[in-house]
Amino acid sequence: MSLGAALIPVASASDLEERARLEAQDKQQSTLLVGLSSHTRKRWEIMRDHKEKDIEPRLIATARARNMEYSPEKLAEIKSQGGSEMFMGIVSTKCRTATAWLRDTLLGTGDDKPWSISATPIPEVPPELIDRLQGIMQQNLQEYYEMGGDAVDEATLKKFASDMKDVAMREMKFDANKRVDRMEQKMEDQLLEGGFIKALFEFTNDVATYPYAVLKGPVPRKRKKMQWEGGELVTKEVVHDEWERVDPYKFYWAPWGDDVQNMPVIEVHHLTRTDVESMIGVEGYDEVSVRALLSDFSTTGFDWLDRDDSDFEDLEGKDFDDATEDLVAAIQLWDSIPGKLLLEWGLDEKDIEDPQLSYPCEVWMVDNVVIKAVLNYDPIGRKPYYVTSFEKVPGRIDGNGVSDLCMDAQSMCNAAARALANNMGISSGPQVGVNVSRLPAGEDITQMHPWKIWQFQQSEYGDASQPISFFQPNSNAQELMAVFDRFMDIADEVTGIPKYMTGQHVPGAGRTSSGLSMLISNAGKSIKQVIGNIDHDVLNPMLERQYQRNIRYSNDPELIGDVQIVARGATSLVVKESEAVRKTEFLRLVLESPVAQQIVGLPGTAELLRDLAGNLNTNIDRLVPSREEIQKQQELAAQQQQQEAAMQMQMQHQQMGIAPPQSANLQEDGTPQGGRQDNNISPKPNGR
Repeated sequence: MSLGAALIPVASASDLEERARLEAQDKQQSTLLVGLSSHTRKRWEIMRDHKEKDIEPRLIATARARNMEYSPEKLAEIKSQGGSEMFMGIVSTKCRTATAWLRDTLLGTGDDKPWSISATPIPEVPPELIDRLQGIMQQNLQEYYEMGGDAVDEATLKKFASDMKDVAMREMKFDANKRVDRMEQKMEDQLLEGGFIKALFEFTNDVATYPYAVLKGPVPRKRKKMQWEGGELVTKEVVHDEWERVDPYKFYWAPWGDDVQNMPVIEVHHLTRTDVESMIGVEGYDEVSVRALLSDFSTTGFDWLDRDDSDFEDLEGKDFDDATEDLVAAIQLWDSIPGKLLLEWGLDEKDIEDPQLSYPCEVWMVDNVVIKAVLNYDPIGRKPYYVTSFEKVPGRIDGNGVSDLCMDAQSMCNAAARALANNMGISSGPQVGVNVSRLPAGEDITQMHPWKIWQFQQSEYGDASQPISFFQPNSNAQELMAVFDRFMDIADEVTGIPKYMTGQHVPGAGRTSSGLSMLISNAGKSIKQVIGNIDHDVLNPMLERQYQRNIRYSNDPELIGDVQIVARGATSLVVKESEAVRKTEFLRLVLESPVAQQIVGLPGTAELLRDLAGNLNTNIDRLVPSREEIQKQQELAAQQQQQEAAMQMQMQHQQMGIAPPQSANLQEDGTPQGGRQDNNISPKPNGR
């Protein structure tokens, strides 16, 4: 190296961290971030105080009931009175039964997914399909006039136009259904890869346990994924949609609303250092603030939230007091902020079309430092949260879970069980009364055993009473068992989950299989209401949003179709079963009736077979040919019949010595020259 070469300045790691920290501090002092930070902090304090006052006590009580634990106050009261501390897990049993019931309906149906989508009755199809249908209709109308349509009366012309419109609508519906079917397969693949099954599995447990349950998605995340590229298996970072269950304890909402889509909500996140590092380079996150957070990671922790998590830490078996160096708390605010405030805080005017309107925003904040502030990526401002309850309460976000419904019944059963245990212990043997004045010094009165010899002495006070007396306390077991059984029945009634759903013997009508089936069918009505809540509040809006999201970002023209769809949740399983029965009956009618076979034809029969074979776990294309293949087979069969008929006619003429007819209008395959005329729209009026 020459003496005249320039030296390269080298900064230490501490200098770089300090520079990043100062740069982040300067950026956080901007009017926009100061305003967002103040607004977010205010929203957090309102929601936190509301939840600590009204919601968290219920969450803690339901979690303790599910875990079969007494509250500290109740346990201290029981200990002060002495006796049994037993806890009868009625809430736990009911919650497990409800969870299993929901999972059996939503997830335990084999290959059938618990949802489906279909086109609307009048679909909005792409413009190219409308242009194609209009071209066919114009062609038919032109042919109609060329064939003398001017001589047809007005009524016939109107009927012809109506028939063409009906056929066009059927064609639009058929095309829309095909596009929706393709999109349904794509969505099923997205849900499977995005963890929807796992999220729904955990979500069902929350529905049964807590006053409300929250499902989140779709959330675009960057993940490492193995895939083939150039014939080699490589690792690449891919952004795809994900779904997850949100802990009810970490979800907050404004106290004045009743719909999470129309009010501010906050989700609390416990971020690891790896989570924060993954934010670097992701669009929307401020890299300078994220790097400053990493440099101060061990000093942030959870204290800045100004709340006590000790109760839930005990219930979940976690301890965040020693996790300062490993975890940091962040709040994610979804809110609609007036455009005027955004402009005052320094947002670009091109992003705010009307200052009088509110704009949906997403803000991430850690220790009063905004690390992300973007407009909501959903085009109509929807939040990626879906909330429902086992039993909904009108006008409230939170409803009632199984724990809430049978909490009082469990308290009474616990009281009866504790009293029963205490009474059984007291009445299990005789009680002994000892006149200590008749006993010699040092006599042990705490131990009794067979053949024990007692020593007595003369009382100094002339007491002639018995030195030892035995008496038997009364047993109240029957009365206490009756109380316990009665409140067990009440728990069945208030939850709608009877005992026989867990396999217990049922007297009366339940002694026979038909009677038990009837009881189970009646009990299923209550779970259908819960399934309806999940469909209406979670599955249907989630599917509609994902469908529209795919249409918005899809590059496949075959997936672009009707903007609005009809989403069906778990109720689609019941619909599929009834449809399968009707299709089977209709297919039997077609196969048994020659007239129906002529009307439906071979392509229609094959279509029915394909629909029914869709419920089988097999390759449908290997069983039933497609409509196009069947039409080709029919055309080949017709050509062969024409050729055979022409050959037979020629042979007959040769045998009779008659010259064969002119065949100038026939091709070599026996078909008329010019091919066949085939229109996709209705035939011409008056048989033309």
